[in-house]
Amino acid sequence: MTGKRNRRKQTQSLQERLAAFAENARERARALPPGREREMLLRRAKQNEVTSSLTDWLSAPVSPRRGQS
Repeated sequence: MTGKRNRRKQTQSLQERLAAFAENARERARALPPGREREMLLRRAKQNEVTSSLTDWLSAPVSPRRGQS
């Protein structure tokens, strides 16, 4: 267990990678007949979109509370 870790330099942001995966999964799902595989692709696409929006929300600057100065 002392092997070297495989590391990759990411060229796209997390949001870009999630959006690309979601778009790709939706395209592949359109080509499939209704069924389990299609539903799994659509579910993963939705999960990636939600993850992307949560990441955006969490990385947004914090604004001061109303009523406090």
